[in-house]
Amino acid sequence: MNHITVEELKSKLSQGEYFLLDVREDDEHERFDIGGTLIPLDEIMARAAEIPTDKPVVVYCRRGIRSQIAIQRLEDRFGITNLVNLQGGLERW
Repeated sequence: MNHITVEELKSKLSQGEYFLLDVREDDEHERFDIGGTLIPLDEIMARAAEIPTDKPVVVYCRRGIRSQIAIQRLEDRFGITNLVNLQGGLERW
């Protein structure tokens, strides 16, 4: 599994090279949003077609645990290879 730190992501956000995927719940996303597309973890498998495959996708949650679960599931089931986990999640933001 590939990882990116908060510092690395912040420095690259303005370049537009990443698609941001938030796997938290609606209320978490409403409280603190860094501009990612919201697909909660419990919906991720049904909505996998919404995830781009032509650029790196940074998957994040509060601590980095749900994002790792989402990546593992997507890689195992669909063979998606462009997923990157945000280390430590938004708690490190």
